[in-house]
Amino acid sequence: MSPFSPGDRVMVRPDFPPGHIRTPVYMRGHVGVIDRCFGEFGDAEALAYGLKGPKRRVYKVRFAATDLWPDYKGPAHDVIEADLAEHWLEKLA
Repeated sequence: MSPFSPGDRVMVRPDFPPGHIRTPVYMRGHVGVIDRCFGEFGDAEALAYGLKGPKRRVYKVRFAATDLWPDYKGPAHDVIEADLAEHWLEKLA
């Protein structure tokens, strides 16, 4: 069972580990909303090094553009969506 459901607020871990990381730096530490779960896939971070890591659930997470970039000049309703692995997400109340 997935720990996240559509509509859940999540924060992207504010970590900065070395190496090939699939989570964009500009999203780390920011809050988004789960749109949906795509299912489980091989760990893209391990696969980038030719390693077999654990399977990870991948979620589509939606962010308000103004939350990611406070000086964003576009429409207030603009969003950006990203496909993020479960281990990068923390559920908020």
